[in-house]
Amino acid sequence: MRCLGELEAAVMRVLWESSEPIKVREVLERLDTGRSLAYTTVLTVLDNLHRKGWVEREMDGRAYRYEARRTREEAAARTLHQVLAGSGSPDAVLAHFAASISDEQAEALQAALVERLRADQGL
Repeated sequence: MRCLGELEAAVMRVLWESSEPIKVREVLERLDTGRSLAYTTVLTVLDNLHRKGWVEREMDGRAYRYEARRTREEAAARTLHQVLAGSGSPDAVLAHFAASISDEQAEALQAALVERLRADQGL
């Protein structure tokens, strides 16, 4: 999965906030980008997101209903993986990141790492 452009990110926010798959018209009505967008623009963005693997779609009558393929959190984690992979020095990036986060974020990260170790060890 590649990183998202501004309009793609806005469309994904709409999908993440929806409790069910929605049609292009519904996405257009819920978008808050500060500018007027055409139906075809939103349709193109959703088609691109589908092609990139960010959304799933299912035919409903003559139109598709779209939903996010992954949660917002899963997508953010994938983006972090891409940043690390493209950094040239993932260990250094992680060290800088760890030094820059809040105490609460450090505790959450530590808890997640402990959980991972337990899962890896089958505990």
